[in-house]
Amino acid sequence: MLSAQKKTVAKTDAGHSVHKIGGTSMSQVNAVMDNILVGNLSDEELYNRVFVVSAYGGFTDMLLENKKTGEAGVYQLYAGSETDWAWGDSLTKVSEKMCAINEEIFGDAPELKLANAFVQERIEGTRSCLMDLHRLCSFGHFKLEKHLLTVREMLSAIGESHSAHNTMLLLRAKGVNAVFADLSGWREPEASTLDGRIEKVFSDIDIAKQLPIATGYAQCSEGLMSIYGRGYSEVTFSRIACLTQAREAIIHKEFHLSSADPRIVGEDAVRPIGRTSYDVADQLSNMGMEAIHPRAAKGLRQNDIPLRIANTFEPEHPGTVIDDHWDPDDSRVEIVTGVPTAFEIEVFNQDMVGVAGGEETILSVLKRFKVPTVTKNLNANTITHYVSAPLKQIRRCVDEIEEKQPEASVKTRKVAIVSVIGANIDQPGLFARAVGILDADGIELVASHYPSRRVDLQFVVAEGDFNKAIKALHRGLVEGKHSKAADKSAAKPEERAAA
Repeated sequence: MLSAQKKTVAKTDAGHSVHKIGGTSMSQVNAVMDNILVGNLSDEELYNRVFVVSAYGGFTDMLLENKKTGEAGVYQLYAGSETDWAWGDSLTKVSEKMCAINEEIFGDAPELKLANAFVQERIEGTRSCLMDLHRLCSFGHFKLEKHLLTVREMLSAIGESHSAHNTMLLLRAKGVNAVFADLSGWREPEASTLDGRIEKVFSDIDIAKQLPIATGYAQCSEGLMSIYGRGYSEVTFSRIACLTQAREAIIHKEFHLSSADPRIVGEDAVRPIGRTSYDVADQLSNMGMEAIHPRAAKGLRQNDIPLRIANTFEPEHPGTVIDDHWDPDDSRVEIVTGVPTAFEIEVFNQDMVGVAGGEETILSVLKRFKVPTVTKNLNANTITHYVSAPLKQIRRCVDEIEEKQPEASVKTRKVAIVSVIGANIDQPGLFARAVGILDADGIELVASHYPSRRVDLQFVVAEGDFNKAIKALHRGLVEGKHSKAADKSAAKPEERAAA
């Protein structure tokens, strides 16, 4: 996989930082320019920074498929079509929208011509390549399926190359010595590892005097998308930070890393976390609320590089720092979050009692259908996995488990998972308090877990109780607003009797 060993790809100032700007933020071009890239920075302050950018919002969906709805983009149409009309028309729409974005950004400035020419060259070059591949695969000796992952990566790269090139042009127009750090491998004759690609592109860049704008996608022999899916840009960002030995890695998002979802608990109730650990980042990923891709976090952690999550629209706010140097005496609940729709897969099998490896069959089925376990519990004859996946995959898992263990009884139902997370939540009575808070609000527990690492509490509740549980736990454990009912529920029996 990717080595975590420290290397240096260029002679850099010891104080440089590496930044990642997400697609939603990138779409707010003026805000990014004013709050992150330029603003009131002086000449020297503009440099000793590296920026890794995502595609403008919506373009990766158009190029691949809609992440939420599954609506086909260019890739899905190409993979499933016997003609070039559907995917070709879709690629043309991408080109037209990119040029429309260019016009919005540059107006009648001379940079518009350069931006449109860049789009034309990438789009038509890709179209020509895909048509040639389609013709080649019309012969029986060549199978399109073997090339689809490469096609997917090639298409994905267009969006980030577009936004990175535009950003470079904008900065140069403002007198900034910006450099387009193209990691996409466009028309490169030889394959390279990720580290090799980064080393080659950055070898001639002087970070102290130039401002690199790098593509979030990096073409490499490992195949970023096959390993990391659409989280590849954060892996590229992390690897650049590690290879250049950055002082700090910063991700700019359109929101703060906060104590809960403001849509659930209210804007006035949430608060930025401020400081936390990489353990917490991993727990958030497990709940589907990624601060950063876990593989990207691993590289930063092993290289002792702190990660800052900053709000694009509040440039003066310090944001939240993630590292392994937090105060061990600072014990507090930082976040209440969870999975609003999950599934319980309960396998009851008396033949498992006292048998080593009784869970292996279940794990193999979940692995085959790529169903991740959020949490689980077991006793002598029952193993229950709480998983987050589409119902279709769950049904396939249940069918295969029943086929492989005909003597077992398998049950499934919809649930929700709520997690209380903090870098250190090793507090006496915290679990009892949390249970008391839920009980006081009439929330019945399906299951609960207090892992020994003391980073999180997990509660499985009815699906309809998700928002209610989030509000109650945030109010009681983060805001510190305890109801008398909750205090009474968590009290010892003699204390309850006295009350």
